[in-house]
This record gives sequence, structure tokens and C-alpha cells, in this order.
Amino acid sequence: MPRRLPLVIGHRGAPGYRPEHSRSSYDLALQLGVDAVEPDIVASKDGVLVVRHENEISGTTNVADRPEFASRRTTKTVDGVRLTGWFTEDFTWAELSTLTTRERIPQLRPRSATFDDAQPMLRLTDVLDLVRAGSLAQGREIGVVLEVKHATYFASIGLDLVPMIEAELRATGWDTGDLPLVVESFESTVLHRLRERGLPATYIYLLEAKGKPFDLIAAHGDAAPSYPATATPRGLDALIGTVDGISVDKRMILAPDRRGRTSGPSPVVADAHARGLQVFTWTCRPENAFLIPEFRGKGGKAAFGDYEAEWDVIRRSGVDGVFVDHPDLGVAFFRE
Repeated sequence: MPRRLPLVIGHRGAPGYRPEHSRSSYDLALQLGVDAVEPDIVASKDGVLVVRHENEISGTTNVADRPEFASRRTTKTVDGVRLTGWFTEDFTWAELSTLTTRERIPQLRPRSATFDDAQPMLRLTDVLDLVRAGSLAQGREIGVVLEVKHATYFASIGLDLVPMIEAELRATGWDTGDLPLVVESFESTVLHRLRERGLPATYIYLLEAKGKPFDLIAAHGDAAPSYPATATPRGLDALIGTVDGISVDKRMILAPDRRGRTSGPSPVVADAHARGLQVFTWTCRPENAFLIPEFRGKGGKAAFGDYEAEWDVIRRSGVDGVFVDHPDLGVAFFRE
């Protein structure tokens, strides 16, 4: 039986080469042959779905350099974490559209940082249009993996993401099931609510290697199940029929020991497959800074280590999809 190749998903586009969530990041990911791209969404003050990894945007835009916005710097608690900066929910889309994008980790990706301040922020609708146009131009179906960020937090301040997402997908024609769509979140409640609205998609529950989901903490306090507990056979049993799969931190597959060495794929992928659940993993990156110790090489954090050896463990686990920052490397490796 032939080996099934995993989907190669451009994580925020192609952020190994361009500032994440920028127009050029998505364009490059499509050119390099990804099966799908992954936009993260947060909300503006006036209910526009904005493509940013976090609602705090000081590290990925030029907002701190805009004197007219200086007074909006503030401190908030988001999902239990205290943050100081500028937040999308304090700006209208008209204001956010005047900001430019920047490389989040310039010390590791200085080449990407040369594209700083060259491109505006994007809305979800912009990315959906880019992917549709790319699919037509290339004559193949390219999907979208839509990550919903901080849904419980946004609902608590009067910005319910669910109706916004539904309206956006219906308005752009991504509600028909004709285009590949995955919806994912670290909060299962928002996935359940979207599924109940009849939006045809593959629903994937994101799992951290440690900690607990904020939506369940808000609802159940200390009784909330942890992410690692959800990845056990018993936890996976409870997901059957509620989601279509999970997306796990790669460390849950690599399972490094205290010395940072792995003995091979953990059973999490096989356990999930046995229950009819798909499994994605994040994030496959080549730089030493992101590899487990066993596969790090010389040259410092920004240098590429033996990423192929680490990725081979992930591939042998049988995952259904991998998120990559360098789409050319991901396509070359996981489709070989």
C-alpha cells in the first residue's frame, strides 16, 4: 500500500523568507507549492477579521513608531497572560490598514526583515481571495487552514468571532464545501459553535505540549482537562464525533527525553488514527533555535541544523499534515 503523503501547510505563509502574514509571504508560499496556507485571525474594534498571529501587534507591525497611536499603548490580560502593547481590538480596520508588517524574529531571520514596512496588514478576506486566485492560476486546489485566536477573550469584550467568521466565509464563497477549508483552534468550544452553524470544514483541535485551554479554564477552573491529557487514548476517545482531528506540538510526536533525544515517533498519531481522527503537527522549522537538541548543529541559533533527521521522525509517525515556515524545504522533504 503506497505511503500517504502529508499536507504541506504554509504556516502564516512563508515566514522563513518574508514577514509572517504579509502579502508576499502568502504569494511566495503559493508559488512554492504548498497544499494550503494558514492565516491566524483576530478582530478589529469594528469587527473586521484581521490576519495576525496575536492581537498584540507591537512586534509584527510599525505601530510603535506611529506617534498618533502612542496613547493606545496599554496593558491587558489575554488568556491569563498579562501583556503590554497595542491591541487590534483598540483600532478600526481603517486605522490598522495604515500599519505595515515587520519580521517577528529579525535576529533569526534578517533576510526576511529586509521586507519590513513594505506591505500593509491583511484581512481574512484578502487571504481568501489570494488563495482562490492562486488556485485558478495554478490549476489546482489550494486550501486554507483558518486558525481562530483567543475566541473566549474576544467574546468577553463583546467581539464574538463566530458570527464574524460565518459571515466572512459565506460572503467569500468558502462556505460551499467546494474549496478545501480547515478550521482550527486551541479552544474547542469555538470549533463546536462553528460546526453547529453548518459550515462545511474539517475541524481540528490544536493541542499544546503543556497547559490547559483557556475556554475550559474559564468554564471549569482547575477541573479543566490539560492538553497532554487530551492527547492520551482516553482523552482522544472523548473527541470522537466532536472534531475531525487534532494538531499537536511536534514535541508530542518527537517525545524528547531529558537530554533532548528521541527514540522515534510517539504513539499519539497512531492512537488518534485508530479513533478516526486526523493528526497535524506544528511547526517544522530548520533553524537550530527550533530543533530539539539532538538535531542542532553548529553556527548558532539561526543556522540550519539537521532538520531532515527531525522531520524524518515526524514523517514516520504517519501525520496527515505538517506546518512549515520554509515551504520549499517542506515540499521537497515531505513529498519525496
